[in-house]
Amino acid sequence: MSEYIPTIGLEVHCELKTETKLFCSCRNSFGAAPNTNTCPVCAGHPGVLPVLNRKAVEYTVKAGCAIGCRISRYSKWDRKNYFYPDLPKAWQTSQYDLPLCIGGEVRITVNGEEKTVRLNRIHLEEDAGKLVHGGGSTAVDYNRCGVPLMECVTEPDMHSADEAVAFLEELASIFRYAGVSDCRMQEGSIRADVNLSLSRPGEPLGTRTETKNLNSFRSVRRAIEAEIRRQTEVLESGGKVVQETRRFDDATGEGYGMRSKEDAQDYRYFPEPDLMPVVLSDEDVERIRATLPELARDRRNRYVSDLGLSDYDASLITADPATAELFDDAVTAGANAKKAANYIMSEIMRKGKTAGEDGIVVGITGMQLADLLALVEKGEINLVSSRDVLDKIWLTDMTASAAVDALGLRQNNDAGEIEKLVRDIVAANPGPADDYRKGNEKVLSFFVGQLMKATKGKTNPKIAGELIRKVLSE
Repeated sequence: MSEYIPTIGLEVHCELKTETKLFCSCRNSFGAAPNTNTCPVCAGHPGVLPVLNRKAVEYTVKAGCAIGCRISRYSKWDRKNYFYPDLPKAWQTSQYDLPLCIGGEVRITVNGEEKTVRLNRIHLEEDAGKLVHGGGSTAVDYNRCGVPLMECVTEPDMHSADEAVAFLEELASIFRYAGVSDCRMQEGSIRADVNLSLSRPGEPLGTRTETKNLNSFRSVRRAIEAEIRRQTEVLESGGKVVQETRRFDDATGEGYGMRSKEDAQDYRYFPEPDLMPVVLSDEDVERIRATLPELARDRRNRYVSDLGLSDYDASLITADPATAELFDDAVTAGANAKKAANYIMSEIMRKGKTAGEDGIVVGITGMQLADLLALVEKGEINLVSSRDVLDKIWLTDMTASAAVDALGLRQNNDAGEIEKLVRDIVAANPGPADDYRKGNEKVLSFFVGQLMKATKGKTNPKIAGELIRKVLSE
């Protein structure tokens, strides 16, 4: 076991899901043809002037409220100067010494233990473009230039890859529930830079490195583990860790140095002359705070304490805001909480993941789900046929009962009629009937199958089992 303790801080870049970019009217959308969502403002043409997107400020304040930040009543914009192909202006409009949100914290649970990760700040800035490598050349897509981006800077409170990933998952959940970002790592709407150093217990923190632009939880985990291994090898061989910016290669599972690590003075920050400071009143902040919904952690606690769900089930239901909303609506409509949770975790998530390329698509309302579960509970349909009903009502306003009738799936609960069919089947199969009477319980499933075949699956299984046992025992 290594004698060194990792110390980790994260810089999380999260794109806001506004309709337009931060300082112009270009659309903020993923997947457009390269360089089609651009204009002279976000492309950095001389003489243009930015106009601030009010919604981006409100979303950042909302995110800050969600994690307990102190919201600045006065913040300003600064130019962060550097040269890179994806930055056409040669500066990034950001916030340096007066950010929108200060402090805050995120609670995480790792291996059953709760831990608090403090935030230093959240500031608002514009995103850069995207470099596309291939065929021996590099192209630049400027569609992402000017997209509103929150940068969430943590304190160095994490000490393992597990803690870093747990923090990112919880932060993404908070932002999705708050409605400020979709946090789709595969689209680059949330990315992380990892600052990591090693030190012995009781000694000052070591020299840190920064691994840039990690765009999946898996990459974050692997990059941290690889950097811990690398720094450990350097220190144990008597070398010194160099402060540098690094890149992680997913294909090889190893990192490599890019350049020496910059400090703030290297960016020559100065106040942005083309933008006024952001001034917020107490009323502005409270109005935005009032729009916050119940967040995932609070819902999980409520589902466990008030509705009797297990920690695992509550975590799974709240993993996506859409499934949590469906669950709450179904319970409000009268569904049993545990049965609603089980059905969502099995059938809704199965179908929702198939229907949705990103996340889960929920194609029914809470009332439809409650009605569907009531039909199963009353024995009017069985669990297997409920899947056909779910397919029928998905993305429609059809009731579950109407779908059952349209599909002809309503079960036969007439005990007298079912018993007559059972007697006919037993009479037609004397051999298996004798086997049952001699103690072979396994043939019971044969008779159930024959009955279901005769009724095209429309017999209540509970009634069927009881009547088959009764007739065979005579």
